Amino acid sequence: MKILLKIFLAFTTLLIITVPFSQADQKAEEDAVKSSMKWLVLVDKEKYAESWDEAAQLFKAALSKEQWQKSLESVRRPLGKTVSRKLKIKNHTKSLPGVPDGDYVVIQYDTSFENKKSSIETVTPMLDKDGKWRVSGYYIR
Repeated sequence: MKILLKIFLAFTTLLIITVPFSQADQKAEEDAVKSSMKWLVLVDKEKYAESWDEAAQLFKAALSKEQWQKSLESVRRPLGKTVSRKLKIKNHTKSLPGVPDGDYVVIQYDTSFENKKSSIETVTPMLDKDGKWRVSGYYIR
């Protein structure tokens, strides 16, 4: 009985310690998903310059507004309009390859376009210097 009580107390203590972290992760993921969806609306409406304006500083430092517009025009326009987009995964992380440590959420959507029925969009918002979640990466596969 004492062993079971010790295991229960250890488990309860561990649960209490880990819950706040998972709630913080969950809140970060929810905020990042909202931010990514607002940003994707701009891209869907072909407001590529505005999507660059709303992106993270890290994103803007990597490419100019003109480079971004040309890149999206060549990649997104041939796909046609967005037909559907469904959240597939979201993962809060502090570290990603090739970028400084920070708060990132890697989000994947199952997306269907007029001319490409099945694709995966990966959007990576980060907590930017202004305290807002802003997109720092975007890929379509």
